[in-house]
Amino acid sequence: MAPRANWKGFLKVGELLCPVALYTAASTSERIAFHMLNRKTGNRLHREFVDSETGKVVEREDQMKGYEAGENDYIVLDPEEIAAAVPEGDKTLEIEAFIACGDIDDLFFDKPYYLAPSDRHGAEAFALIREGMKATKVAAIAETVLFRRVRTLLIRPEGDGLIATTLNYDYEVRSAEEAFSEIPALKLKGEMLELAEHIIKTKSGRFDPKIFDDRYDAALAEVVKAKIEGRKIKPVKPKAEGKVIDLMEALRQSAGKNEKPARRKAKKTAAAGKTAVTRRKTG
Repeated sequence: MAPRANWKGFLKVGELLCPVALYTAASTSERIAFHMLNRKTGNRLHREFVDSETGKVVEREDQMKGYEAGENDYIVLDPEEIAAAVPEGDKTLEIEAFIACGDIDDLFFDKPYYLAPSDRHGAEAFALIREGMKATKVAAIAETVLFRRVRTLLIRPEGDGLIATTLNYDYEVRSAEEAFSEIPALKLKGEMLELAEHIIKTKSGRFDPKIFDDRYDAALAEVVKAKIEGRKIKPVKPKAEGKVIDLMEALRQSAGKNEKPARRKAKKTAAAGKTAVTRRKTG
């Protein structure tokens, strides 16, 4: 069964138009989800809006949106006024510029989508755009109305298709300077830095998403399964707390643990050889 498109429109480069569709690339729908229930009756609960002063439930027809201009001071907006600010969807994903793939900070990445031709008639134009981007090693910046908002997207070639990632706006990305402002300036050198570099080298590898499991979701699934089967739920044993040691000692211990087996074996063999030589000399 073909996936359902989230959006359909046209990818536009200059005067070249190509019918395309966006499909969700990452979803949380497979995670374990719970409903809120009434402990006494077992019935599902539903949310209600309650007046903060009277405590009474406010019916839908009496609800309205307001912007807080000051403490307890709200500017009321009617649905028609809010709708007037929503841009009209023109169904055109227009490429505004091509940039080098590494020119954009991934802090601006929001949500990825697969971008594919929506019919066979557009396959040739789609392939032309995709292969042209591959050949020149570029990504594209495009803009369209997506889910009632004007969104900027980064488009990159991937296999037989394209990946379109919605981007955060500049005002949505917080300043790194604020987050890092209280980190003290330290100069690290000598054995400490060498040990850190050694640990990093011995633990080098490649990213493979298949080896990373959502352990929390798996644990919840096991709890639900045990409940269904009437088995006793076993609590997870907490990990033993490590001993507090100084930084240098922690680095030395980590370097020893992370050393590759072949290197450790070679060291043991060398150490054994030294012991044998010492014994022969003393004998």
